[in-house]
Amino acid sequence: MKEKVKNKVKQEKKINVENGKKEKKEDNKEKEHSSPERAVKKEKNTEEEGGSAKKKPISSFFAPRKAAVKLEKEERNEGEKKKDGEISDAAEQKEKKSEKGVDSAVQSQYDPSRAHYHPVDHACWRKGQKVPYLAVARTFEKIEEDSGRLKNIETLSNFLRSVILLSPDDLLCCVYLCLNQLGPAYQGLELGIGETVLMKAVAQATGRQLDKIKAEAQEKGDLGLVAESSRSNQRMMFAPANLTAGGVFNKLKEIANMSGNSVSTNKIDIIKGLFVACRFSEARYIVRSLAGKLRIGLAEQSVLTALSQAVCLSPPGQEFPPAVLNAGKGMMCVSMPNYDAIIPVLMKEGIDELPNHCKLTPGVPLRPMLAHPTKGVGEVMKRFDEAAFTCEYKYDGERAQIHILENGELRIFSRNQEDNTSKYPDIISRIPQVKKENVRSCVLDSEAVAWDREKKQIQAFQVLTTRKRKDVDASEIKVQVCVYAFDLLYLNGASLVREPLSKRRALLRESFEEKEGEFVFARSLDSDNTESIAEFLEQSVRDSCEGLMVKTLEKHATYEIAKRSHNWLKLKKDYLEGVGDTVDLCVIGAYLGKGKRAGSYGGFLLACYDEENEEFQSVCKIGTGFKDEDLEQHYNFLKEHILPKPRPYYRVDQSAEPDVWLEAVQVWEVKCADLSLSPVYKAAMGLVDPEKGISLRFPRYLRIRDDKKPEDATTGSQDRVCVMLTYQQTVSNTP
Repeated sequence: MKEKVKNKVKQEKKINVENGKKEKKEDNKEKEHSSPERAVKKEKNTEEEGGSAKKKPISSFFAPRKAAVKLEKEERNEGEKKKDGEISDAAEQKEKKSEKGVDSAVQSQYDPSRAHYHPVDHACWRKGQKVPYLAVARTFEKIEEDSGRLKNIETLSNFLRSVILLSPDDLLCCVYLCLNQLGPAYQGLELGIGETVLMKAVAQATGRQLDKIKAEAQEKGDLGLVAESSRSNQRMMFAPANLTAGGVFNKLKEIANMSGNSVSTNKIDIIKGLFVACRFSEARYIVRSLAGKLRIGLAEQSVLTALSQAVCLSPPGQEFPPAVLNAGKGMMCVSMPNYDAIIPVLMKEGIDELPNHCKLTPGVPLRPMLAHPTKGVGEVMKRFDEAAFTCEYKYDGERAQIHILENGELRIFSRNQEDNTSKYPDIISRIPQVKKENVRSCVLDSEAVAWDREKKQIQAFQVLTTRKRKDVDASEIKVQVCVYAFDLLYLNGASLVREPLSKRRALLRESFEEKEGEFVFARSLDSDNTESIAEFLEQSVRDSCEGLMVKTLEKHATYEIAKRSHNWLKLKKDYLEGVGDTVDLCVIGAYLGKGKRAGSYGGFLLACYDEENEEFQSVCKIGTGFKDEDLEQHYNFLKEHILPKPRPYYRVDQSAEPDVWLEAVQVWEVKCADLSLSPVYKAAMGLVDPEKGISLRFPRYLRIRDDKKPEDATTGSQDRVCVMLTYQQTVSNTP
């Protein structure tokens, strides 16, 4: 009997050993296709079972036959339970993977540009879910593929409609991602990430060598595309959670707010975490967001238009499922450049209530009102007809919007809403001395101009650019400035932008007093006499100014925020002569140098900006006016902005194509002898001639305009170049 039990135990031991080897082999095979947590759990269970199988036969050697039979039955039951559990777990895991695969497939096919878009049925996420970042990336893809401004606005509007109805809490972060901003410009939030740091992060996250990343980036001209292709080749044991729009935006803000030791390392760690979770085109746009340029040709005005359209077509606050309505309302007029304030009101109160909740507030900069150019005094008289107007000196300085807050704090903002308070401690110290006691709070529009105290005269703009830009110590200031105030937009709790200029100017002069060389009212002349205006223009030039600003005083004389208005006209001496004018143009291409300029760029392709179509239109090639150090500086800067092909929003004739395409990142001031019609260049094509654009004759480089963004370049649609050309043709045809 004992012998039989002994043989039975040996046989069971042999079977258990074989089963253990088989299970271990199956476990190793299953580890290749399961998550680390699953693999660890299964390995642990196998080890415990193996231990049990090893010990029990030894103990049963001394047990009776009944014990052996009982043991065999228990092990069989446990094996069946274990097998059933594995099948159940596998089925559940398969089901989860299947669901996840479907979601990824749906999101990867998301198309907000499709015809008859339905903001609920055609969205790739459900009500109450977070907006997938892939939906944002797919929207960017569609916009990048299509160069039509109206179509792109429609595409973005469709996406925003889905956000409004399905995930309204994510609207703010989605708008900021579309703008490639982290907050209002005056808050100064910047990522501060160089291309080298980005390349390191891509290399570490994808397992590729850094030198290969650099080489591919140089070849493609777009690190975003490199990151996308690198990410697509990566294989992982398990996929991390999918990125959401809010999650990506918060990570970007976290990077911007980092300070202290090991900042670079910490930033790379966050970027790596984002890359690892990227799907499809997400890596492309995350890298571009980190680099500070989305490269899809989406200007802020288009985002505002799309947001307005989305709110009108799909009003927020509806019960779900919503009725997709077209309220037929006009576009928003935003007087507060702070989406943190605008969007919550928009979602809660609706578009009609924006003016009642988002009001002009000291401390929050306004987008300035801008002027249209004009070709002469005659046009001024014709355009303003019988309306009263004033002529003011046009000072060649930097726009300074001065805010006095209720608590006495002072802030100064640039034309681009950047906070320049630390740049002008001298202005900050003098404002309390020139304001009257009754002024508790206000917003001043003025120009900060370089001033020579000894000669008591205005200095050139180039002198002003030599001042330090941030954290200026008042005791170290060498270039003095004088503030020329010309408008008052807010006073003691009341907005004045709807008041006529005559009233605003009167309140300005009642609220402040002049101090020579420090704070002065813009010199002006109220006259409708052609000869008087011409003499005043000549005097402005002698006083080192650019010319005149001509403004209506009573009729149509409100302050038009963020608009280039025909109620303000620029009148320069150059316009009257028809020659020797300067324009601000964006660099979009370069030609390889020859001879003395070999190894550098010998010439450049310049473009003006078309506001209506949001595109850069070629206007001339330029190769003169450069010093050797200028060419070296341009080459070192522009080689970091090379493109593999032109952007879809570049309008360039094939015969003028450059050797190297460049990202539109820098504006130059260029002087020209005159202008002419050209079949090659695309500037203002169709405005003066149906088949020809406008080109500059004998362009000459003057300087870089760091104070202007590419979208601030001279525009064709604002009739600037058309005005210049039309006047020249008039002059040339005059006997």
